Amino acid sequence: MDKIELLAPAGDMERLQMAVAYGADAVYLAGNAFGMRSFAGNFSLPELETAVELCRSHGVRVHVTCNTMPRNGEIARLPEWLEHLEELRVDAAILADVGVLALAKRYAPHVQCHISTQASIVNYQSARAWYDLGASRAILARELSLEEIREIRAKAPRELEIEVFAHGAMCVSYSGRCLLSNYMTGRDSNRGACAQPCRYQYALMEEKRPGEYFPVFEENGETYIMNSRDMCMIDHIPDLIDAGVDSIKLEGRAKSAYYAAIVTGAYRHAIDAAAAKIPLDPVWRDEVEHISHRHYSTGFFYGQPGQFTEDARYVRDWQIAAKVQSCGEDGEAVLTLNNKFAVGDQLELVGPDVRPQALIVDALWDGDGLPLEEVRHPQMVFRMRLPRSVPPLSLLRRKADLSP
Repeated sequence: MDKIELLAPAGDMERLQMAVAYGADAVYLAGNAFGMRSFAGNFSLPELETAVELCRSHGVRVHVTCNTMPRNGEIARLPEWLEHLEELRVDAAILADVGVLALAKRYAPHVQCHISTQASIVNYQSARAWYDLGASRAILARELSLEEIREIRAKAPRELEIEVFAHGAMCVSYSGRCLLSNYMTGRDSNRGACAQPCRYQYALMEEKRPGEYFPVFEENGETYIMNSRDMCMIDHIPDLIDAGVDSIKLEGRAKSAYYAAIVTGAYRHAIDAAAAKIPLDPVWRDEVEHISHRHYSTGFFYGQPGQFTEDARYVRDWQIAAKVQSCGEDGEAVLTLNNKFAVGDQLELVGPDVRPQALIVDALWDGDGLPLEEVRHPQMVFRMRLPRSVPPLSLLRRKADLSP
């Protein structure tokens, strides 16, 4: 790779289209099994074929997750799935189990093997060992500092690529290895079904006082004792480059298409600015504040990230109003509706390499050209004049406090 790779999440076809349009160099996605986000939309085999064709046409690489820890009853189905990946010539399979790696080398020999963060790679000897077994990339554990990453890069084989998570949710357990969800709900976090019980508000109940709950406090009265912040490294891309990282990954396959678009676009500009050795325009830095997120930190890159223990809510200040299907040179656009709005409302226009721009809705028309005062039916097709020509998949959004 000529410069650091931007690897974006693609939970389903809509999110894939957004990631590609907004500047991803590569995407990671899953089939209907063996992926660590079983509640994302994911891809059937025909959908995966379509996804690969779309990415190929845009020069975007495709990484398919096979990073669950499969049990005996699941492992027998893996060879057939790996053969499908080989036939599609996907670029990489992301895996965490040494048995899965052995099967991948046998049944998908032309597909690169990337070792998942689930494998908890935290030292150069582990990276070397995976490379000796046939891995081409190590996705390092989130718990590492930049200095530790720099040492791994210096002492691991040069041919072994290094990938790190740079944005999104973090797990309170080490590299996502957790039995709490399985114990409490029967949903196995190591097979893609985590119920996130670390985000719950807990209380203590004494055996002889049933129904009487005593709060469990941190020092300032906060009760979300296992809650973790989200990671955000958009201000520190040069440091990641300097540490020798080859690829930065954005977490979020289970998040919205709007999230996939905005976070990919923001980091696209951050990487390009770092490559040009110029400061990141603050308008693109501000974009990561426009997506659903928990309170941000820089992860473990510069030391302990700390916890936010007051609540487990997401910050949701914006919602998508409509998506652009097509737009002429004069700004006359055809759109599909996500959330209702009316003439006179204030919205914001953003898109692939489109600098955010505020606008007042001055007129709306239906698909037949008849004037409307309001558009209110989800997925309805309508027309309006935008302040400039924009590419398809550009978005209209509005400020709205949606935090639960």
